[in-house]
Amino acid sequence: MFKKLTNGCVHLVNRYLPDPFIFCIILSVVVFIGAIPATKTGPIQVLNAWGNGVWGLLAFSMQMALVLVLGSAFANAPAIKGLVAKIASIAKTPKQGIIVVTFFSLIACWLNWGFGLVVGAILAKEIARQLKGVDYRLLIASAYSGFVIWHAGFSGSIPLALATPDPVGAPGALAAATGGAVTEAISTSQTIFAPWNLAMVAIIIVCLPFINAKMHPHGDEVITVDPELLREADVEYPAPTTPAEKMENSVVMSAIISIAGVVFLVYYFTTNGFNITLNIVNFLFLILGIIFHKTPIGYVRAITDSTKGAAGIILQFPFYAGIMGMMTFTPEGGTSLAGAISEFFVSISNSVTFPVFCFLSAGIVNLFVPSGGGQWAVQGPIMMPAGLKLGVQPNVTGMGIAWGDAWTNMIQPFWALPALGIAGLSARDIMGYCLITLFFVSIVVCGGFIIVGLI
Repeated sequence: MFKKLTNGCVHLVNRYLPDPFIFCIILSVVVFIGAIPATKTGPIQVLNAWGNGVWGLLAFSMQMALVLVLGSAFANAPAIKGLVAKIASIAKTPKQGIIVVTFFSLIACWLNWGFGLVVGAILAKEIARQLKGVDYRLLIASAYSGFVIWHAGFSGSIPLALATPDPVGAPGALAAATGGAVTEAISTSQTIFAPWNLAMVAIIIVCLPFINAKMHPHGDEVITVDPELLREADVEYPAPTTPAEKMENSVVMSAIISIAGVVFLVYYFTTNGFNITLNIVNFLFLILGIIFHKTPIGYVRAITDSTKGAAGIILQFPFYAGIMGMMTFTPEGGTSLAGAISEFFVSISNSVTFPVFCFLSAGIVNLFVPSGGGQWAVQGPIMMPAGLKLGVQPNVTGMGIAWGDAWTNMIQPFWALPALGIAGLSARDIMGYCLITLFFVSIVVCGGFIIVGLI
């Protein structure tokens, strides 16, 4: 029965899922059509909202691109690659290979989504190179499936946004983002490190590797890849001869900036506690990357290579910002399409079911706005005050939105682009397997939030 479900999902996706950019265009059309009756305005007004929204997330886009690029550069450091090769050698059978790549991808994505996406794909390629008979599509799908818990981890943009105090010169920013529901920062101890959130993460980390392994095809259904095609050529650079080249290859130069960075981080955590913001996550991986690549020029080359994985994101993010512009377009005295979706779920909720409906509504909105920051901008001002009125704590509401944002990434190819670029596959090769992850995680998270609502 399980094999039939898996095969059915794989066949469905292979037949009907287009390239991610085409998927983006289709979503744009769907939102455009839906926004007209929802906002009770004409097509020109909605089109204007799309055009004005295209460049509305440039600052956040830069933060997200840096999370990916800095995490990728760190994952490609020689010491980290060597560690990946050792981890890959743990697996002795195809199913063990699936278990290993899923487990470590989940852990890595929980620590940092950009790092997890890249190191998961690198580990999957290494296992495919070392292990015969393992299905390459499922390996990469398993690597990407770890992404389903990213928003419940260290780099989750919504819990980090809640934990970030108002910037100097911009009082009331947090209140504005939450519709007045939150005026003071909420510590990550109440979101990322809340016992109920850690319990849901733990269940997924323990169970998902074995679920993925259960999906491994048999016999002629297995699709493998020639290990020689996965070997990366070693590039040898000439020894430095000029003063400029010697500075570029100087460990001392890297040490200076690394020491400064470590001192800053120690001071930050000493004075602010374990309060991790998106900027701190990026700064941490920036310094770690410099340390592990040893020389400035080595890190420059790693960053140059890592930016290639962001190509699809750079192309599509403005279009998704445009989609967000249409989703959030609110005429005077009216409502937005995203607001209509959110308000529908609020209208059928009570104090027990509200976190579940936060999760489900966020999952729907995420298909059109696949960005944690965009998700927050769309739903924060609606769901946060509604939750307070129903007696639901803001930290629970915020994490409901966060989990929903990560959940439907399993059927939204936007964030799979870096892993697919590394693997040399298309979205339709892996999304059928990811549908099974979607079903499983929905059961865990819905059950978890119902228990939270009853406590």
